[in-house]
Amino acid sequence: MNIEMAYLTGLVLGNGEVQQGPTNTTVSIEIPYKNLYTDDLKDVAVYVKASVVDIRSILEPLIGHVLTITENAHSTLLTFVKSNSEYIVREILRLIGCGRHHSTMRMNAELFSITPDEKRSLLRGIGDVTGYIRKSNIAFGKDCAHRVYFEIPANWHMVVDIANMLKDVDIPIQTIDFGHPNFRDGHLVKYNAGKPNFWKKEHQIKIFANEFMPIGFNIKHKQDALEKYSEELLEYLDPVKTHKFYWEKRIRKSIRPNHPCENDPSLPREIRGMHFNSWTELAGFLGYGK
Repeated sequence: MNIEMAYLTGLVLGNGEVQQGPTNTTVSIEIPYKNLYTDDLKDVAVYVKASVVDIRSILEPLIGHVLTITENAHSTLLTFVKSNSEYIVREILRLIGCGRHHSTMRMNAELFSITPDEKRSLLRGIGDVTGYIRKSNIAFGKDCAHRVYFEIPANWHMVVDIANMLKDVDIPIQTIDFGHPNFRDGHLVKYNAGKPNFWKKEHQIKIFANEFMPIGFNIKHKQDALEKYSEELLEYLDPVKTHKFYWEKRIRKSIRPNHPCENDPSLPREIRGMHFNSWTELAGFLGYGK
């Protein structure tokens, strides 16, 4: 393992797909554009295109292969094909567990034993393909309480893997908005309005901007926004207040009504049928805690 391999692993875990044929394996990584323009009206596609130059300089010497770059209206796709027998293919497959799509991948336990710098590089890879920072990503309704969002569709276990990797490098999560009926429709408003599946959304890991600075982004417009919004946040919030894990804070729980979808078959078996009043209860049950 080195920081380049850790970064590649993060990209694949965050938004990658691995297709293995009889002789060759195709690895694809998607960098999506949540919005086409930044908060200050800069063209996101142009920034991503410039950032890909730096990403290629990291990955191509590692894989010994030129990346294929495909630009779409709302994303950029990085692809490479290698023989199944190549060491890097076998290593990627080992590190992402049994999954072949980011929605089903798991971090190999060995990743929690790599160096802190390698962990930060892995998290940067995940952030480059799942992370967003926008002016609207605020806490407490305060204009300067800026946060980074990691958006993880479908993969419950990856949420906890990322949370624990962040903990390993001393970065607290401000909150996790789980795609669970107790949180995405906690008071049954949408359910009673005839939208029973409204809660089936991506999970969102939310981190104060200043706390994410030790990780950062290789995607230039995201890094520029991170630096700007981190500086704004520190004019409003004391970093002592942002640097707290949930088990170090007084937890305020509101009692939520039972939701009919708590038994939905799309929920992981280990939590199906369970009721949660706080995201911390669910996160702790799944394995994120001190």
